[in-house]
Amino acid sequence: MIDIHCHPLPATDDGPKTFDVAVEMCRMAAADGVTHLVATPHYNYQYSFQPEENQTKLAQLQAEVGDAPNLFLGCDFHLSYDNIRHLIENRKHFTINLSSYVLVEFDEYFVPEQMDQVFYEMQVAGLTPIVTHPERNPVCCRKPEVLYNWVTRSCLVQVTAQSYTGGFGRAVQRFAEQLLERNLIHFFASDAHDTRYRPPLLSPCYQKVVATRGKAVADLLLKRNPEAVVKGLPLPAGPPPLGPDTLKNKPRWFSFYRKR
Repeated sequence: MIDIHCHPLPATDDGPKTFDVAVEMCRMAAADGVTHLVATPHYNYQYSFQPEENQTKLAQLQAEVGDAPNLFLGCDFHLSYDNIRHLIENRKHFTINLSSYVLVEFDEYFVPEQMDQVFYEMQVAGLTPIVTHPERNPVCCRKPEVLYNWVTRSCLVQVTAQSYTGGFGRAVQRFAEQLLERNLIHFFASDAHDTRYRPPLLSPCYQKVVATRGKAVADLLLKRNPEAVVKGLPLPAGPPPLGPDTLKNKPRWFSFYRKR
């Protein structure tokens, strides 16, 4: 499995505070079957982003853990209309392994109305936005139609593995399950911050996807799609997103949907 969203760099953001815990996180991931892991430090109003320092820490971490997992750099980029220029002008600092793919997250209580324009500007600049953990974002939960619209406009979606297995509560779990049922998920990732409460484990999620949707879907979301991202390649073909017009039994959250 390949984890494209994780926070193992020590003393960088709200992840591990010490190098020893960072090493333990990486070894835990490797023992769980993760072969490649992308370190994605936050860049937001609380945490600054230091590309050279991050690269140094990554190299030190890789030297300590050995060949597994293979470590890459990315960024958990807090996206707003105000900082889109910074992302576009300095893309090599923020994309996953110098590819076109970039993780973007929103404020918990506010998603700017201009976000469609922001995504358009990113795509014109050759960037591919991956919306992180929308199942844990209250705005996306209240207005899931915006997520469906973004996916139909070539944005990608990453859901936290623990969300799907119940680690963030039943409401979040059910929303993640509904997103998967509607083919609105392109990746599961750990978004790990420690070894206890937010551990870098993907296998429970993988096993649940196998049980509910089959091995081919599990491989697509936890192996093949993430592999394409770290290699900077187009994603393999996957099932199209399902909108309300295609559903016989519409989930309650689709009642928010308004066709544009």
